[in-house]
Amino acid sequence: MHPIERQLHSTQFLTSAQLYKQCPPDEGREVAFAGRSNAGKSSALNRLCSQKTLARTSKTPGRTQLLNFFDVAEDRRLVDLPGYGYAKVGAQTRQQWQKELDGYLSQRQSLAGLILLMDVRHPLKDFDHMLLDWGAKAEMPLHVLLTKADKLSYGAAKTTLMNVRKALKDHPGPLSLQLFSSTSGLGLEEAWDLIGQWLELDPATE
Repeated sequence: MHPIERQLHSTQFLTSAQLYKQCPPDEGREVAFAGRSNAGKSSALNRLCSQKTLARTSKTPGRTQLLNFFDVAEDRRLVDLPGYGYAKVGAQTRQQWQKELDGYLSQRQSLAGLILLMDVRHPLKDFDHMLLDWGAKAEMPLHVLLTKADKLSYGAAKTTLMNVRKALKDHPGPLSLQLFSSTSGLGLEEAWDLIGQWLELDPATE
């Protein structure tokens, strides 16, 4: 078992916050997962933590309407951010989500890095560019998971990866990209290594 996988396997749900002020104390380090509705955030969290029901998954886009915090270790957390895109919610609700997400991204001192998930078949939509722009302004380390890579042939997925990398070559902040599949396990080790680095987890810890 990968040493970071072993540590993530003990991850437990901590709390949900509808408002930024309801977030747990801004201490330690945390890694946030963001993406459009149905980009596969919950599935990725479950697979990365080797758990089946840590994060709720749903065929209904936009089910994640809260900031969900998960304890990895003392003062080490993962955060599942609200999904955006074609969620079937009213404009007022979407505006509130936007406000709370903006507050979290701009004010959270313990945020060590942001993982942006994009469906490999539909990358670089408006919301993705919004997150990329925010990451650039904040000089926030940002890692792109091109999810559901198993839905394409390996050659087609690699081509998409190269095209997205080319499109983002002028991104001014720290940025990395990879292919990922919660179903096949493609890209797990690369993602574990990154999360361990951002959370400053000791690979030697049992």
